[in-house]
Amino acid sequence: MTTYELQWLKGVLASFGVLHATPMSLHCDSQAALHISQNSIFYERTKNIEVDCHFVRDAIAKGDIHPSFVPTTERLADIFTKASGQQHYFVLLRKLGICDLYAPT
Repeated sequence: MTTYELQWLKGVLASFGVLHATPMSLHCDSQAALHISQNSIFYERTKNIEVDCHFVRDAIAKGDIHPSFVPTTERLADIFTKASGQQHYFVLLRKLGICDLYAPT
């Protein structure tokens, strides 16, 4: 779904005269999904995956998108969805730009 939206946004920008020739970055938190999307060898193991996988694989082959892995320590959304240690929690807060959570606004 994200690949569809990235290509749609690229088309909208092109209609306004803004050309984007470099591949769009697509960040993923699953190494297995990255391997499946980049290697056609995994096809026998992924027979039940729908057309979306092939669409993403084609976009990678054409150079439209460039997928990359995001390690656990850099996933900002985890602060909202998972419990973490105090040090990691404050690192994520700083990355979000929140310096003092209890400061008056």
